[in-house]
Amino acid sequence: MRSFSEDQVLKVTIQLASVRKMLKCQEKIKEKLRMRFRHIREGLALQKTHVVLHDIYTELYITEGGSDAVQSEHEVRLIEKAAKNFSKQETPVKLTDIFKSPSEPGDYIRMVLTKGIAGIGKTVSVQKFILDWAENEANQDIDLILPLFFRDLNHEKKDCSLMELLQAYFFELKDIESIENGIKVLLVLDGLDECRLSLDFDNTRNCSDIMEPASVEVLLTNLIRGNLLPRALLWITSRPAATNQIPSHCVQRVTKVRGFSDLQKEGYFHKKCTNSDLADTMIKHVKSSRSIDMMCHIPIFCWIMATVLDIMLKDTELGEIPKNQTQLYTHYLLIQTGLKNRKYQKAMHEDLRKLSESDRKMILNLAKLAFQELEKGNLIFYEDDLKECGIDINDASDFSSMCTQLFREEFGLYRERVFCFLHLSVQEHLAAVHVLCTYLNEGINVLESDSHTSTTEQTTLTRVLKSAVEKALESENGHFDQFLRFLLGLSFESNQKLLQGLLHHPQKQVQKKDEIVSFIKRKISEGDITETATINLFHCLNEINHDYLVKDIQDSLHSSTLFEKELKPEECSALAFVLLMSKDVMEVFDLKEYKTEPPNRQRLLPIIRASKKAILSSCELSEKACETVASALRIGNSPVRELDLSNNNIGDSGVGHICSGLKSPHCRLEILSLAGCKITAKSCESLASTLQGTESHLQELDLSFNKLTDSGMKVLEPWLRSEQCKVQRVGLRQCHLSKDYCRSLNEALSSSQKKQMDLDLRENDLKN
Repeated sequence: MRSFSEDQVLKVTIQLASVRKMLKCQEKIKEKLRMRFRHIREGLALQKTHVVLHDIYTELYITEGGSDAVQSEHEVRLIEKAAKNFSKQETPVKLTDIFKSPSEPGDYIRMVLTKGIAGIGKTVSVQKFILDWAENEANQDIDLILPLFFRDLNHEKKDCSLMELLQAYFFELKDIESIENGIKVLLVLDGLDECRLSLDFDNTRNCSDIMEPASVEVLLTNLIRGNLLPRALLWITSRPAATNQIPSHCVQRVTKVRGFSDLQKEGYFHKKCTNSDLADTMIKHVKSSRSIDMMCHIPIFCWIMATVLDIMLKDTELGEIPKNQTQLYTHYLLIQTGLKNRKYQKAMHEDLRKLSESDRKMILNLAKLAFQELEKGNLIFYEDDLKECGIDINDASDFSSMCTQLFREEFGLYRERVFCFLHLSVQEHLAAVHVLCTYLNEGINVLESDSHTSTTEQTTLTRVLKSAVEKALESENGHFDQFLRFLLGLSFESNQKLLQGLLHHPQKQVQKKDEIVSFIKRKISEGDITETATINLFHCLNEINHDYLVKDIQDSLHSSTLFEKELKPEECSALAFVLLMSKDVMEVFDLKEYKTEPPNRQRLLPIIRASKKAILSSCELSEKACETVASALRIGNSPVRELDLSNNNIGDSGVGHICSGLKSPHCRLEILSLAGCKITAKSCESLASTLQGTESHLQELDLSFNKLTDSGMKVLEPWLRSEQCKVQRVGLRQCHLSKDYCRSLNEALSSSQKKQMDLDLRENDLKN
């Protein structure tokens, strides 16, 4: 029988004690996380009436990959651009497998960056992942999961070590000497977009000792770099606009939460509503409005929709079912206020939409807060911000459906309350309520810089609405688009009636719709605004129930008479709006088929986003058109597979824009024609730089009838010869190439390709 030395016995005893400590710590943390994440707060649900996550959770559509480009556009624009169909080309990722390597089974990816727009389900996904681990359902090879929230970390001002920081949030770790060796740890950093710390990856000093004191900024940057806890797993979630804070070389996997697919949307409504017939009615109503149907890819929007419809379909006295977003959000505001009264004042038989004086004051104060913070670009605010708008913090907690408390007692050292609205769209709606009610109650246009001097005689409602239109058009990224839709919708007489309880003099002034409609149509006709801004103005017309122009185009499409008529500028924009709002993807979009003046063709270009094959040849397009074309290649689920830009004077600058689209991981372009586009060797450099660093899907590339010269092709040739090049046909007819170079190029490509590339080198017997 083998004997052990005292040192060996002592060593084993210490190891067993360490394992016991770790297992005890693990169980305590699992219990803590089960208590924290088993329930989810939905709207008015407060601490004792939370909804069980497993009961309401509907699987979300999560995909692999995503662009490194900063997405600063308003998130409604992003969801509208990507809402055609979920692409079959995308690689779906199961939530439970988010850290598992797809190429090497059994291996884990160290750092995952998950992005998605507000309300799309990032935090709920994290919550479900953690709960499954805490309940021993998945990922049991991970020893510890430690979630942290940037909104909490913002308050950490004192230097401390990483171990001290973690112990401050998880006191259970105090019995463990270290989490470095032999323990698989997953650190979750949720809400990078809420981070107010300075994460300077270029100038921050190195720190590799988890016991070394440093600022939180230093700890986080070194954790992300891999200097601290290099063997730990790291999961960061963020809205798209903030992801550029993390260097791409630190990230091993990027995933994107896409929200609900069409089937998942239906599944959500059936889970949310136990009455199957009622759920089917909700789904039918959602599908009846394309704008609402698109927004329902966002889970929080589905919840708002289900909340309103559940009440209104059961209580027909509440009026007509909402047909657009303005009506939906206005009913939501009033219904939630009424539900609050029933819950706290026991007003069971009162009209849900009847507002008390305290209700009116609270809503107007919340609306003021929403507007002021929207103008500052703030989505999160603190107690001082509420006090500034006359909101008592204890009263605000009653309005949890609109102003949700987000402080986390379990993990935070601090008790400072952090607030945000349920969703950005709720904030935008309330901001619109503030602008309208401030005018109707006080005669002030808060959108004008000198509004404090305005009087009722000087300011009209039309002037207020025009100010809002101008404000939205001045925003390049569309950050006031949704606000404008809501404000115009609220100015409509029937919607003003819903807000009577907020007005000192109900229906004091009814908006003359013709004036603002004429103003918006004039803006559309002028053509000096972007195509995306033009499309938003059509959404605005829809909110005020003025869609005659769109209906005329729809009638022409259905009767097949569209190609016979000469399209005016505004009709071109209306056609683009109609086709982009359709669920269908066009097989072929041939720009020349539409009769209109050459300058108006720019208005039709957004249709590329809804097309598999875009034929834009010989359409007198310029460099500016290429920006719109490139944006169609960059959008999520880009359907474009073939693009013909031949015989347009786009030049090297235009090709530069096209290359920005080719770089996108969403681009699946297979055929590209740039023949006769007046491009030079400089475009070869742009294409080579783009295609060498990108997983290109190009199979055909036509560069004929351009002055590329030998020098240009020599830059592009290495990519053509590389294994990553999938191109089977290259058009180089009349490209000012020498006879000798044509021969050497043909020989080089023939010898380097497994399958011979088809080269068109006709009419190139020229001297350079």
